Amino acid sequence: MSSLLFCTRHLANSEEQMLLAEDGPDLIHSLDPRRCCNINAGGSANYKCGEEKNECLATYESLDYLPSHSEAYKKWLQEKAYRTDWDRWLLMGLIGIGVGMLGFLTHQIIDCLIKLKWKLVENYLQNGNFHMTWICILGSGLAMILVSSGFVVFFCPAGVPCGLPEVTGFLNGASIQNVFNIKTFLGTFVSCVLAVASGLFCGPEGPMIHLGAIIGCGLSQLKSDTLGIHLPFFTRFQNSADKRNFITAGAGAGIASVFRAPVGGLLFTLEEVASFWDVRLAWQTFFCCLMATFTTDLLSSSLDGFVYRGHFGFFEAEKGILFWVKNLLDLSILAFIPTIFLGILGGLLGALFVSLNIKINKLRMRFFSSISKLFLRKTSKLLESMMILVCTVTITVYLPYFFPCTPVRTLRTFQLKNNTEITKEFKREIAEYTCTPGTPWIGPDGVKYYNQTFNQAAALLAENGRRGIAYLFKRGTHEEFGYTSLFIAVAFYFLLSCWTAGSAVASGLVIPMLYTGALYGRIVGLILVSIFGVQTNGYGAWIDPGLFAAIGAASFVSGVSRLTVSLTVIMIEITNDVQSLLLVMVAVMVAKMIGDWFNLPLYSSLLKLKCIPYLDSEPFAGQRKKWLNLELFSARDVMEPCVRVLHLKEKIVSLAQLLANTSHGGFPVVYKSEPDQAEVFLGTITRLELCMLLENEPIFETETNEDTFSCDLLLSYQKVTVEKLPDPSRTTMLLNHYSADPQYQQLFINLEPYINKSAVSVQAHFSLQRTYIIFRTLGLRHLTIVDLQNRVVGIITRKDLMPFQLEERLGLQLASQRLDLDE
Repeated sequence: MSSLLFCTRHLANSEEQMLLAEDGPDLIHSLDPRRCCNINAGGSANYKCGEEKNECLATYESLDYLPSHSEAYKKWLQEKAYRTDWDRWLLMGLIGIGVGMLGFLTHQIIDCLIKLKWKLVENYLQNGNFHMTWICILGSGLAMILVSSGFVVFFCPAGVPCGLPEVTGFLNGASIQNVFNIKTFLGTFVSCVLAVASGLFCGPEGPMIHLGAIIGCGLSQLKSDTLGIHLPFFTRFQNSADKRNFITAGAGAGIASVFRAPVGGLLFTLEEVASFWDVRLAWQTFFCCLMATFTTDLLSSSLDGFVYRGHFGFFEAEKGILFWVKNLLDLSILAFIPTIFLGILGGLLGALFVSLNIKINKLRMRFFSSISKLFLRKTSKLLESMMILVCTVTITVYLPYFFPCTPVRTLRTFQLKNNTEITKEFKREIAEYTCTPGTPWIGPDGVKYYNQTFNQAAALLAENGRRGIAYLFKRGTHEEFGYTSLFIAVAFYFLLSCWTAGSAVASGLVIPMLYTGALYGRIVGLILVSIFGVQTNGYGAWIDPGLFAAIGAASFVSGVSRLTVSLTVIMIEITNDVQSLLLVMVAVMVAKMIGDWFNLPLYSSLLKLKCIPYLDSEPFAGQRKKWLNLELFSARDVMEPCVRVLHLKEKIVSLAQLLANTSHGGFPVVYKSEPDQAEVFLGTITRLELCMLLENEPIFETETNEDTFSCDLLLSYQKVTVEKLPDPSRTTMLLNHYSADPQYQQLFINLEPYINKSAVSVQAHFSLQRTYIIFRTLGLRHLTIVDLQNRVVGIITRKDLMPFQLEERLGLQLASQRLDLDE
């Protein structure tokens, strides 16, 4: 057995993560992802979650798409009558409806809390009493943050700030405990709505993806260990493959509901969340996103602030399209020049945002890990969230004091189509700040106008993110915002949103990213207006700051997340601006290419920071700043040669001692076809299946029994194949009992009916590149390595194919080759 490396890591806003292995007494504390691994002989690495024990956990798992072609599995299949997929589509629709209702509820609660918060200070603002305004806003915000951060820190540590890296890692094959339970759902929901309403520069998008995934998991499995609920419906979906498909659809429905973008939700899931995809899953996810968007639109059509407004089922464009751009512009080829510049700027700023956010999170993790006492560590996380809010509220309340009231300047040519049309201005509430309300008047042409004024800094900082983005995207408002307010807003929004991301609240980054990009995009548009003036003719109408605000928003989101196709579709769906499709595509592509030169996308960087074992679609390993061609290496170069194998008949004592003394997730099973022949590979059996077999003493037999197995004693497939042990403490007690009691020395268990005879194996000289692709594409947990005689010589698990592990082992291989050449 090779020596094992222990390490501890600290997930952002979760408790200390400790890797448990079978040997080695030392703990290596490090923030380097290279050291956060458990190297054992052919087993899965486990992190254990426990609040009191200060441990947190992720298991190297897999999707296990390949069925266990054992006798128990075949018997289970024979008992299942042929059925269509109507129940799968029904569940997809129910998940979409549930996520849509949750999305509507989230937006309604946030809007109500924001309106209530600013209504409390309405009189203070009109009287210019900024100190009382600051005290009231800060007091209400701190109360919200106290509950929001308290839920994350004390109630559900798995309710991580965003949840998207955890969902992505889970769908890739890493099982992270407590991410999809009811406590995490409640804690994330409460934390999300209160964090956004408190005034922090964040949005509900990331948590909504997490919440949608939880709904997909809960409705498809229809069981909850926390509540003790196990409903006997849709039991055929209670397996890891179907579970992950429904989680994938729920995550897509979350983004579809929050943006009212069903196609964007589908493509976002394909591009960012899902690791395994097929056409059937695409159709079902699309249906789920459709139902989520339809439900949110249907409820929003008649309910506003939980008050019935009538017009049920009447979908208004202003409510259905998040940032509706009413006036489409004729474009010129010259518009691609500032668009490319915005793409470059978005890539540079996006890379800077990712780098700065990762450094802040590392610093945060180091600081919290230095606090030994658990309660003090949690309290420190809570205080950090409150400190961020104090800085944010102070800026949003006091900064507008230094800005005068600005008249609303709207180009009439973009507003009026005939003399009988009435101009509809934005209803600026907080943006008016201390400015006097506008009074309407009728012009000589019979049109109603307003002499409205507003505070630029208040419109950009004090308003909530959605309304502020709508201001920036609005067309025909060339001179509403000046350079000073835009530069100050982009600086504070960039820094504070970067600091907020990763703090102990459930928050998203999409709205802050759209806002930041829209601010510098409008600056570029304002520069063009300053150079060329306000153009009202058809050929120069594209010189509009609102247009470049939308392009800048897309470029910054792409620079941070490196999304392309899904981001383009989402931008079109939330603005309804099909005319600027090509400009958005160019900005997105340029921003992604520039950002990729500097660092990884934000969510990929968070996966590495949180030590979540994620396998990319293509393997990457480098030595001396050069990428290695993995076709030049073989499977034997990275396999673990020390493998614990099992036989078709094993002693109960041997199995109990094996499970008690190792942490391996699965074992190859070998057999001899003839007594004088070598033992060859037959299949695999997992650790959980062995545990479930040992819990059923009636299947134990003596050595004198015949090789044939009685069907009467055959355990059902569902009873053997489980995702987790029903009672881990009882299993541990049984293993100790079997190991100590002499009577089990003479008892055996026949593994043949339960082993997976369809397990994949490759030969030791097989290409490493193709080995990686087979392992990831099939979603394997274990890949057995055999020689030319089909004898087991090694095993490959997920941790053996992690980039840092590949680099380490291949580096040793190259070093040994160079020594041979020198000799």
